[in-house]
Amino acid sequence: MMFRFFASLLFLLLFLGSTAQAKIFTYSQVHKMPKSVEKDYYIWRLLSQKNTTKQEARNIILEANHLNKKLRTSYRKKTGLVAKIPKVKSRTRSKVDWKKRSKAHKHFKHGLALLNQGKDKQASGYFDVARRAYDKQYDKDKSLFWLYMSTKKKIYLDALRKSCHINIYTLMAADNMKKRYPKTITESIWKSKASGYNVQNPIHWAKIKAKMNNGANLNTLANKYKSQESIGVYTYLKAKACNYKDSYFPMPYRDAMKRMPKKRQALIYAIARQESRFVPASVSRSFALGMMQFMPFLIKHIAKQKGEYMDLDMMFNPYKAIEYADYHLDYLTKYLHHPLFIAYAYNGGIGFTRKYIRSKKHFRTGPYEPYMSMEMMKNVEAREYGKKVLANYVIYMNKLGVKTRIFPLLRTLATPSATDKFRK
Repeated sequence: MMFRFFASLLFLLLFLGSTAQAKIFTYSQVHKMPKSVEKDYYIWRLLSQKNTTKQEARNIILEANHLNKKLRTSYRKKTGLVAKIPKVKSRTRSKVDWKKRSKAHKHFKHGLALLNQGKDKQASGYFDVARRAYDKQYDKDKSLFWLYMSTKKKIYLDALRKSCHINIYTLMAADNMKKRYPKTITESIWKSKASGYNVQNPIHWAKIKAKMNNGANLNTLANKYKSQESIGVYTYLKAKACNYKDSYFPMPYRDAMKRMPKKRQALIYAIARQESRFVPASVSRSFALGMMQFMPFLIKHIAKQKGEYMDLDMMFNPYKAIEYADYHLDYLTKYLHHPLFIAYAYNGGIGFTRKYIRSKKHFRTGPYEPYMSMEMMKNVEAREYGKKVLANYVIYMNKLGVKTRIFPLLRTLATPSATDKFRK
């Protein structure tokens, strides 16, 4: 009897301790938030609470910026109704830009198809049309690389070397020409915190973005957040101010990272830079949260595995984000050894990655491998994410004192023993 009593008491204390950490939001709190994706996240949390009334739900959904699946589902569960918000007219210019980029993508894809048919000369014509049509430097660099692959003319490598953008294509051009990698910026900042700014508050970040989008001087705005704690915000704004002509590669939270092997440090930095640019309070449209952009279901799964309670807002603590990323990467690296494949799995899931790399069409020997396999992935988000994380990884490995070039990493992609446990 005494044992049962103490066991029940222990359970009660643990339960009270965990529920005491659970955040509860009021209608008034969420209503006062500025319209933003961050507010959408808190609308979702409000709709998910048992104490939120149907009338509050009907009122607050009208304040949403964008309806994703989570908002639609939680609203339907609360009210039995289909969520609807006032339509906002999109800008004509963005539609034109989208059409132009879509047309360039079609030319680029056709070029790849022609290469696979052995029609190199015809393919190069399509890559050149794509290069001229693209606006973004990354897309231009991609086209230049494939112009080189289809023609073997070094003028395209020279053009890549002049690019201000750091990506796998400019790194490969540097390796091909045996040149140094492009210059990057990693500032040492003495100030520890930015006055009046809470890096773990998504609404504070939403207000900064609103200023940025309303024509504020980006360099002036950036300097307000030039501190160790808010270095992500600072470098995000600085990069945007120069239209990404300067490449910022900050290395924050060294006290949390130093205990890890350098490959793990580089991987976490590479992923964080791509996911959030090191902004701790980041929220995506699908409600991926924090610096490492964890989805709510994964946060809950890892918390359960670790035997701890986690309110979702705790993921806005960059140290907690690093801790959970390290834990999740322990799982991914049991099966995947190559940073490109780990990046695919981090973004698209380990099941998706296993299926893609086990296909006999991908990452085998061939005249354009492994580059063709890296371009032909139908999951556009995972495809581009993997390439960008890989480039980040190479830069961060070098910054951590481990001399690393991209070519040797790419050459191992067709060697299963060096990359994963899924292929024989």
